[in-house]
Amino acid sequence: MVCGTKNMILQSLEVETKEFEQRTGWSLKPEGLCKGEVCVPFAAGVSGGGKLDTRTLSERLGMPLIRDDDADVWCLGPEAMGRALTTARAPELVLPDYTGRQFRLGSLRGQKVLIVTWSSW
Repeated sequence: MVCGTKNMILQSLEVETKEFEQRTGWSLKPEGLCKGEVCVPFAAGVSGGGKLDTRTLSERLGMPLIRDDDADVWCLGPEAMGRALTTARAPELVLPDYTGRQFRLGSLRGQKVLIVTWSSW
């Protein structure tokens, strides 16, 4: 499982409200979960202990939630903000490789691929 820097690795399906706010910028207010000018109703996702249910977070905020059975952990990804992928299939890309020759991503179809990019800006 890959769980990058904007994701939260969790031992259970509940997360402390304060930790969630620190890690994501979403804060719990009377009107729901808010980030900047955006607020999402969320009363049903708060447990009696003040913890947030990650299944509800995932659904309401469009945050992917996956489980690694081998490590016995959950990973809650960043909100998609309407840009969620509908498939795990990468689009066809043709880009120069490190030598400047054109490389087709499709030539690796069926294999796991890690794409590393860099930019000076």
